[in-house]
Amino acid sequence: MTGFGGVLGIIILIADIWAIINVFGSGASLGAKILWTILILVLPVLGLIIWFFAGPRSGRV
Repeated sequence: MTGFGGVLGIIILIADIWAIINVFGSGASLGAKILWTILILVLPVLGLIIWFFAGPRSGRV
């Protein structure tokens, strides 16, 4: 059972890194990018969920 927690942690870490990369690739202002990054780093799971629904979108279509 302890292996499941480690795998889940790695998945959350990868998802958070992906979200931060997408935040910096978005068209948002620098201040907004910094705030989104702090939110994702401080609250990894909740910040990721909030970013997914309300975060800045990529400049790509």
